[in-house]
Amino acid sequence: MRYVLLVSHGTMAPGVHSVTKMLLGDREDVISYSMEDGVSADAYMEGLRAAIEPIGADDSVVVLGDIVGGSPLTNALNVLTEKGLIANTIALGGLSLPMAISALMAVDDGADDATLVESVMSEAREGVRQVVLELEGDEDEEL
Repeated sequence: MRYVLLVSHGTMAPGVHSVTKMLLGDREDVISYSMEDGVSADAYMEGLRAAIEPIGADDSVVVLGDIVGGSPLTNALNVLTEKGLIANTIALGGLSLPMAISALMAVDDGADDATLVESVMSEAREGVRQVVLELEGDEDEEL
């Protein structure tokens, strides 16, 4: 099975996970875990080890972390290395809801690694843009 592991500081990863459940249904291939305020790296890694227990040696993992180089992502990669899964892991930073949805849809489509990465990266780039409001009528009108 290909798992999508969402990791973050605070409650971002569980929040993104919650929205993916709402939009795509509850899935056993999605795991989220976060580093709450005041939690040490050791405690985070211990909890993460328990969270990823279902992932087996024949599985692969797509890790979406909030910040490249941040403790949740780097420690998740360390735990995956300990478990012997790093060779079957894709890691991406900059976690967003569009990235998570894109990753899950690519998993559903059976995309290969390169296609999955391109899909997620493309969605991440396209997901950030300014919303320009065009107001009709007099500029003095109240909204």
